[in-house]
Amino acid sequence: MPKTGKDDHAKKSELPSTLQRSGRKAQDTFAKTYDSAMEEYGDEERAARTAYSALKHTHEKVGDHWEAKEEYGPSDEHAAGGRDSGARTAGGVDANASKQHLYEVAKRLGVEGRSYMTKKELVEAIQKANDAATRRARGD
Repeated sequence: MPKTGKDDHAKKSELPSTLQRSGRKAQDTFAKTYDSAMEEYGDEERAARTAYSALKHTHEKVGDHWEAKEEYGPSDEHAAGGRDSGARTAGGVDANASKQHLYEVAKRLGVEGRSYMTKKELVEAIQKANDAATRRARGD
């Protein structure tokens, strides 16, 4: 099912819940990429992976939604390496951002002990906080 409507914007009801709680730019980026990938590949799973990859170049996951990044680019080693990359994904966390940026995101999410964390630890803590926020928002 197409993710964009006749008005060329995302159909909110067709989007994953984290995107339903995100801004229009994030929704449209995902939806348009998904529709294009479905047309190209004809495979829903591959289309979703492609759409998330495009989204992660422009947005980062913060809590239960996606926010625009300050700079365009891959969010982690997996995104930089493409679909055949063996690197692990950071789950929407902008692992390539500065440690200060990650600290600020962790602060917004209420991550305890963030002052003593390395950059890698901040990424992991933000991932966990994001997952917990998404579960709460879904009512899981």
